[in-house]
Amino acid sequence: MAKEKLICNCNRTMPLDGKALARALKLGTTPTVHTELCRRHLAAFEAAVKNGNDLVVACTQEAPLFDELHGELKGTGAIQFVNIRETGGWSAESKNATPKIAALLALADLPEPEPVPLVSYKSDGSLLIVGPGAAALQWAEKLADQLAVSVLITDTVQAELPSTRRYPLWSGRAVAIKGYLGAFEATWEQANPIDLDVCTRCNACIRSCPEQAIDFSYQIDLDKCKAHRQCVKACGEVGAIDFGRKETLRSDAFDMVLDLSREPLINLPQPPQGYFAPRRDPLEQALAAQQLAQFVGEFEKPKYFEYREKICAHGRSEITGCTKCIDVCSTRAISSDLDANRIKVEPHLCMGCGGCASVCPSGAMTYAYPRVSDLGMRLKTVLQTYREAGGENPCLLFHNTTDGRELIARLARRGKGLPANVIPLEVFHIASLGLDLMLGALAFGASRFMILSAGSEPDDYREALERQMGYARAIAGGLGLGEGRFSLIVAGDVGALEKAAWEGGVPRSLTPASFNLGNDKRATLDFVFDHLMLHAPVRKDELPMPAGAPYGAVVVDKQKCTMCLACVGACPEGALLDAKDKPQLRFIERNCVQCGLCEKTCPEDAISLVPRLLLTSAATQPAVVNEDKVFACVRCGKPFANQRIIDNMLGKLATHSMFKDPAALRRLQMCQDCRVTDMFEKGGDTTIFDVTDRS
Repeated sequence: MAKEKLICNCNRTMPLDGKALARALKLGTTPTVHTELCRRHLAAFEAAVKNGNDLVVACTQEAPLFDELHGELKGTGAIQFVNIRETGGWSAESKNATPKIAALLALADLPEPEPVPLVSYKSDGSLLIVGPGAAALQWAEKLADQLAVSVLITDTVQAELPSTRRYPLWSGRAVAIKGYLGAFEATWEQANPIDLDVCTRCNACIRSCPEQAIDFSYQIDLDKCKAHRQCVKACGEVGAIDFGRKETLRSDAFDMVLDLSREPLINLPQPPQGYFAPRRDPLEQALAAQQLAQFVGEFEKPKYFEYREKICAHGRSEITGCTKCIDVCSTRAISSDLDANRIKVEPHLCMGCGGCASVCPSGAMTYAYPRVSDLGMRLKTVLQTYREAGGENPCLLFHNTTDGRELIARLARRGKGLPANVIPLEVFHIASLGLDLMLGALAFGASRFMILSAGSEPDDYREALERQMGYARAIAGGLGLGEGRFSLIVAGDVGALEKAAWEGGVPRSLTPASFNLGNDKRATLDFVFDHLMLHAPVRKDELPMPAGAPYGAVVVDKQKCTMCLACVGACPEGALLDAKDKPQLRFIERNCVQCGLCEKTCPEDAISLVPRLLLTSAATQPAVVNEDKVFACVRCGKPFANQRIIDNMLGKLATHSMFKDPAALRRLQMCQDCRVTDMFEKGGDTTIFDVTDRS
């Protein structure tokens, strides 16, 4: 059921047509277009709230005001905000923006994505402050009343310790931090002879040292120390000083980390939650310290990914294949588990960028919140509403909810705004936009698919997006759809965005597809390929693809291949198959993800990969890439191997001392049962070879 729309043209700065919007959105009544909904017309909002309807307010500037009023009036319906001002109405082409505005409003009527499992964090407030002594102790004194502070001093500059022992204190080097909010682990090497955690700060060592190598930092200056060991004697039974300490490796667990090191100990584009690395900047340190209290308690976030191990192409038999998800992950949430032929994902480290799902060639890793099916429905709804409202050749511009959103807003305020046919769509992270969404948008009738990176995304994500767009460009170009369909806009200011948005060409849209995008990546792309083939200007059976593309052929050197079929066992996607009744190697090209496991597994180096996209029905049918004659047992006549394996084995073993006897060579040409029988009949060598063992 459509939600009640409250539309404002913001003090008459936008030419909005209520009747046109009603037709486009299929509303029963024409909505009133207010001029000052947040001021003189506020009573209209109050009346709508009292009616108990779900509301869509076409204004985001005054969202806090409307939220507050909704609460005060005890509104029973849900409230949602849509920005039609900076995204549509404020534009040099605002008179033609009605189809776009209708499309943006139509999104508000879509249901929320299905709920997904949650990932929980628990933090009791234990904080490790690690870094130079002076700064670490300063912040420890300020935070000790709020949090359970521990301090790890990493420099050799002596800093006087506080007289009151309020928190655990260590000194160390070679510090390493791993983990996440509520589960950080720190390891370090106890480098100084004085263990600060044991030291009682009685000052006996200071008084006893003849070289004055110890001061009120309670650490020994080893350059001054002459090894008199008077300090050890003075320390006595306390035992805090040990020059010959054997166990120097220390570790402990913490909920949060404040890292004051010059270079962060966790140096990632997206560090884990609960880890703060403000470096040496006093202002940044103060801002980080201010946030720490907000990370005490229990928290939840969505589990952003789903993983299907069965079709993962990461590894087989401890041989590494595809590592694309590991390579792109900016949080190191993904790691290799070759023992299990899979990858491992730590959901607490995952920040929901979706880059792993975008680059995954098989679809083993998928983005779960929202799913591709949810994003596909948004695309389909936007494009259909835009088209039915009279719009032509729509261009989709994807951006994130932070600096991307702000840059688009600044373009509307300071520049020309967006063209009337450029529809901005927000996603949590642009890295989640993969090949299925790019080509799927074209199939749904988008003229162009553009992604805005305003600067907050790491370079690895932009490079991954460019690779995905390279595959999409190869397919679109090969089908005669022209250039300029896919573009990644890297713009840090209004001028760069304005130039990219207004100067690009506007290719003509295709006839829109009727199917929906699904969560099975390869199956979705099959539908997309069929639709593009049907409506593209050029129809080709085969398209060349860039290196690393997730589609391609396997080429087998028949002279080298012995038909051992190790490649069949290595293939995780069922692209390489054997035949039940004869020695035959078959290949289903559409199943191949070009992971390279077959190529790396082949003992004869007989396999190579050729990236391409085969668009005929032959891509889905098994094709014979090599075959051999059946070899029958020379004693009983039972088929038990292929000719090439027997020939290869005889060639290699003919000169071996164990097979000088012709009978021994003949035994290799027998099936397993006949070899045993022949051996005992003739009383020969008891060594038995199983030539059918292909492991």
